[in-house]
Amino acid sequence: MAPINKAALLSEPKAHPLKVESIPCPTAGDGEIIVKVAATAINPMDWYIQIMGEQLFSWLQYPYVGGSDVAGTVVEVGPNVDKFKIGDRVLGLAAGFDARSGGFQNYVALEANIVAPIPADLDFTEASVLPLGLSTAACGLYQKDFLALDYPSVDPKPNGKTLLIWAGASSVGTNAIQLAVASGYEVYTTSSPKNFDYCKGLGAARVFDYNSPTITQDLIEAFQGKTSAGAFAIQIDSKKIVFEVISKVQGTKFVACAMEPTDVPEGVQAKMIFAGTLKENEVGSIIYDQYLPVALAQKKFRCLPKPLVFGHGLENIQAAIDLGKSGTVSARKIVVIL
Repeated sequence: MAPINKAALLSEPKAHPLKVESIPCPTAGDGEIIVKVAATAINPMDWYIQIMGEQLFSWLQYPYVGGSDVAGTVVEVGPNVDKFKIGDRVLGLAAGFDARSGGFQNYVALEANIVAPIPADLDFTEASVLPLGLSTAACGLYQKDFLALDYPSVDPKPNGKTLLIWAGASSVGTNAIQLAVASGYEVYTTSSPKNFDYCKGLGAARVFDYNSPTITQDLIEAFQGKTSAGAFAIQIDSKKIVFEVISKVQGTKFVACAMEPTDVPEGVQAKMIFAGTLKENEVGSIIYDQYLPVALAQKKFRCLPKPLVFGHGLENIQAAIDLGKSGTVSARKIVVIL
């Protein structure tokens, strides 16, 4: 008998609040596992989809179950999955954009190649902050049509190149700094001064105040004598500055963008990331199979930004999304325990 499944869902485009309703429990298809969700995290995508609906993604089907970040326990293993068994503790990216594979429900279908086992001593709330930020960072850093950096390892050797990551204290930035350092790069990043120590703790070599009136010139000067590995523009309004800096450095002149690049200067290449694409190429396996399980077990990769636990139960998802949308939470990730 299938377990009872409930979800916090959008019944129609732009509906507010989300409704908590019973929905069918998914069964595992080819290459999938079913996870009983213990914790799920909130991301900007969740409020953008709710506010913008078809203006953002015209292809969404309703009722729609959101939620990209999941940690929990495997309860079913589908055909052609040999890396997991029932009872395994995991984190994973819910990348399906349909009712059966959104994280805001009790039981979710996940593609096994973007799921990683987690150590016994890692709390589900901590683990749930990683998947979307980690996947977005990995797509921009490692995919062949993006920055194509060296892959991460738990014992990296410096390669002599410097990467600029704009918005280091964001979820994507936090993961991108850690990954880039694990790949042997020197990282320059930006944040507000209150997050300088946080970014340095992640491994950034230098941190710059993104509100400084001289930020563009400061970064260009910092790159003097350095070989650029490119840049990662995460904050919505950062691309103009990042493009200008990268246009004036020696080395790679490519910018991975978390937004649609516009007005890209001559000589600079830029492309927007879509986090789910790593499931279709070698980067998914490199991160979720090869690097992350070992790095978590050896405490070489940290689950950050720290979770800000906002209640228990699906009834709290909407208020958690509203809190994220308010813009009052910095260097933390909002998590709801299920």
